[in-house]
Amino acid sequence: MGNLFCIKDKVVLITGGSGILGRVIGKYLAGEGAKVVILDRDEKAGIELVDDIKKEGGEASFFATDVLNKEVLEKNREDILTKYGRIDVLLNAAGGNMAGATIGPDQTFFDLQVDAFKKVLDLNLVGTVLPTQIFLKPMVEQKSGSIVNFSSMAAFRPMTRVAGYAAAKAGISNFTKYMATEVATKFGEGIRVNAIAPGFFLTQQNKDLLTNPDGSWTQRGQDVIRQTPFGRMGRPEELCGTIHYLISEAASFVTGTVAVVDGGFEVFAM
Repeated sequence: MGNLFCIKDKVVLITGGSGILGRVIGKYLAGEGAKVVILDRDEKAGIELVDDIKKEGGEASFFATDVLNKEVLEKNREDILTKYGRIDVLLNAAGGNMAGATIGPDQTFFDLQVDAFKKVLDLNLVGTVLPTQIFLKPMVEQKSGSIVNFSSMAAFRPMTRVAGYAAAKAGISNFTKYMATEVATKFGEGIRVNAIAPGFFLTQQNKDLLTNPDGSWTQRGQDVIRQTPFGRMGRPEELCGTIHYLISEAASFVTGTVAVVDGGFEVFAM
């Protein structure tokens, strides 16, 4: 059977790849021999990441993208196929939140800005659906591929404040399960669709929500720690093993699952 976890030479695309989580995951996968393609709006950060990976002996490329623009994504696909000849893995890590789609402690539901709510739904949910539609095509032609979407603890529990983000992430979990059946029944067992649901990790999107300017936890940060049996936030590198498993042959009979990596947050009761 060989090494079930071998991902050497797999062409792995990461949308939102220059973010805090994407950077760590991209570097790890490149270190395991994957050919990593960073897709992001932030050209400076993306190019710096690719340079870092190459300095460490890995193979990586950067392509500026917009996960909500079909034409840009199609051009990305064309350029990636020209360079590497195939696409083996898509990690849909692009996402984020914005103030207008949240409801603060001193606000009510009537303060929710519907335009901001729509933008957050688009960025997270449509920003997962559209890249999947574009980058799935080469996988169908190859009859093999793996897609991993990024869900969230907010998909399991209706958390306070993050109304738009939670709705979008719940949609991503549902979309993941839908697509697992869709692609397997129409294109064969060689293509798998799963998701990862990180617990609480400090990122650009949630840093101001969870930490004070002096680095101490906000009340919300303290609430997260209190409800996490491990008693801490996650470290970005702690996502790498689960993602490695899901994109490898070790998970050849695994599709439609949402893998939780959360230090026990989702199962905490009281």
